[in-house]
Amino acid sequence: MFQILLTILLCLLLALPAFGRTSERTVEQVLSTYGPDARVRLAPFFAILPDDFTPVAMKLVAIKADRRLEIWLQGSEGDWQELRTYPILEASGSLRPKMRQGDFQVPEGVYRIDAANPNSQYHLSLRIDYPNAMDRHYGALEQRGDLGGNIFIHGSDVSQGCLAMGDRYIEELFVLAHDIGLENIEVVISPRDPRQDALSVPFGLPRWVAHKYAEIETSLAQLSPDYVAPAPRVEAEMAQQDTVQLQP
Repeated sequence: MFQILLTILLCLLLALPAFGRTSERTVEQVLSTYGPDARVRLAPFFAILPDDFTPVAMKLVAIKADRRLEIWLQGSEGDWQELRTYPILEASGSLRPKMRQGDFQVPEGVYRIDAANPNSQYHLSLRIDYPNAMDRHYGALEQRGDLGGNIFIHGSDVSQGCLAMGDRYIEELFVLAHDIGLENIEVVISPRDPRQDALSVPFGLPRWVAHKYAEIETSLAQLSPDYVAPAPRVEAEMAQQDTVQLQP
């Protein structure tokens, strides 16, 4: 009798992982599950956009000091319209760029969305392409080693260097991102809003942080209806054409 009970117990223990395992979701399944309701919730915001406005690109603007994420859409004519603003429920760290793995800082700069995770432990997530070329360049110059990575905009309300939006809002962002196309999304993360006051490099940070801040200011300036794109640098192009190639 004891052996029979022991055999049954072992079989149950072996079966537990199978009972506890949940099948992974595909992006298509997530969009099918959350898409209809998310689009209904977003419909009132789309309704106040100009009638002839057709979105072709999106800019996510995160202001760390204010804990807010602005959603801007670019129309087919190049104009930008603000769709809505979300509160950021949690963002670890302080008002400074991310430097290395384990510093729990949210990056600062201009980034892209390079992946979406329908099976995130924080419900759903969109991955930011940190470290980008600028991060890697200055990281190599300063020999900072592991710069970290896997920075996400995700659900829930906990952060370890990510932007935590809560489950309801990440559903809308996840669906909207796929409707627009991940390749058409720019993410701007700024310590403060440079449209109110110019960004200045805090004491103790390296001078190259000013390059990041200038990039942020340029990107956000594009959202202004009065923005005029800078003229092409003709002088630089002419100088490059006149460069003499030295013989080896």
